[in-house]
Amino acid sequence: MRETKDLREKTRQFLTILIPILITQAGLSLITVLDTVMSGKVSAADLAGVAIGSSLWTPVYTGLAGILTAVTPMVAQLMGAKRQKDVPYTVIQSIYVAGIISIAVIVSGYFLIDPVLENLDLEQKVAVIAKQYLICIGLGILPLFVYNVMRCFIDSLGKTRVTMLITLCSLPINFVLNYLFIFGNFGFPKFGGAGAGMASAITYWCICLISLYIVHKKTPFHQFRIFGTFHSFSFAESMKLLKIGIPIGFAIFFETSIFAAVTLLMSHFDTVTIASHQAAMNFASLLYMLPLSVSMTLTIVVGFEVGAKRFKDSRTYSYLGISIAVGFSLFTALIILLFREQIAGLYAADRDVLLLTKDFLLYALFFQLSDAIAAPIQGALRGYKDVNYTLVTALVSYWIIGLPVGFVIGTYTSFGAFGYWIGLITGLAAGAVGLFFRLKRIQSRYIHTQSM
Repeated sequence: MRETKDLREKTRQFLTILIPILITQAGLSLITVLDTVMSGKVSAADLAGVAIGSSLWTPVYTGLAGILTAVTPMVAQLMGAKRQKDVPYTVIQSIYVAGIISIAVIVSGYFLIDPVLENLDLEQKVAVIAKQYLICIGLGILPLFVYNVMRCFIDSLGKTRVTMLITLCSLPINFVLNYLFIFGNFGFPKFGGAGAGMASAITYWCICLISLYIVHKKTPFHQFRIFGTFHSFSFAESMKLLKIGIPIGFAIFFETSIFAAVTLLMSHFDTVTIASHQAAMNFASLLYMLPLSVSMTLTIVVGFEVGAKRFKDSRTYSYLGISIAVGFSLFTALIILLFREQIAGLYAADRDVLLLTKDFLLYALFFQLSDAIAAPIQGALRGYKDVNYTLVTALVSYWIIGLPVGFVIGTYTSFGAFGYWIGLITGLAAGAVGLFFRLKRIQSRYIHTQSM
């Protein structure tokens, strides 16, 4: 990260950070895809078990990992303020917090896995595979959360290509381990779907150790001497992290869990409708990686400029990021309009499902346009360490506006299943408006304070 003088330099630096983040996000999502696809080659029960297990694990992981993303704005602001000597202490305290979160998840899982799976009323074989998958994933929780801290530290320095390369290394590792543990090749035990969980856990250990080695040995990270001095656990410093991280984590949880809630509420529709909804939602989730990556980039660059007290530059970066995200969304909207049938064909061969998926994709178009504004603003606000408003906005926009509106339209009008999408779009659009005015207010406050 360096100071930039004009919009051209800012754009170049922004894209340099953004592109590796985008590739990293795509790579991380592919690990779950590999688990699901390769498990499906064993049996339908293994596929269902892994799908259930991953659907339970993903909202929990994304929410808790969101807490640790507080490392990014904290370190970015320290770097902008030229307080590099304080960075190791912050990172080490974050590792302690990651360890505590890991223990809490493992203990909670021990008591909750069985009751949760029993309430889902699954076939016995599917429930057993889902439980085994989650237990195996549990073996990799600690390294996964520690890796998240290392990733946030590396990214906060603007070195996002490093985490991109680590993630790209994880894909062949995960594929080979899936091949060994799911199918029992080369004398390894055949675990079926549970083997996907084992493969993911070992993959998490590998990327954690790789990231620790890079931070300890490679330029420019080794100059911070993160592990050069022992720092005991500090409750006060941990509270600083949690004060920023908990609102981020809950906001992410509200965002990810709403889709599971919508799917459950739509369970009374026929199979064709549910399948079409899931296909369109999966494609919308894929497109969400674009504004999400812009959001993560904005947290880094805005945090760096705020730490350096260059508040006009942080404002310029904010609008640059939003413009890039909107540009992405307009391009993908055109792709959806032109190739709806081909996109639907990737998910379904059945004609009824294909036709209905095409209709759902039109709603996905508006959904991702709203995301293109809301997600980058969230990232910019996190760069300012302004996180509580984002938490409230996520709760209100999805659960108080989006879900009730969707339920009413979906249940009591002729829109049917499309009503839930209209509700989500309405809630997200309302949230985007609220976030935009919050960003304007925060920017004006900082600039006004600097001029006094």
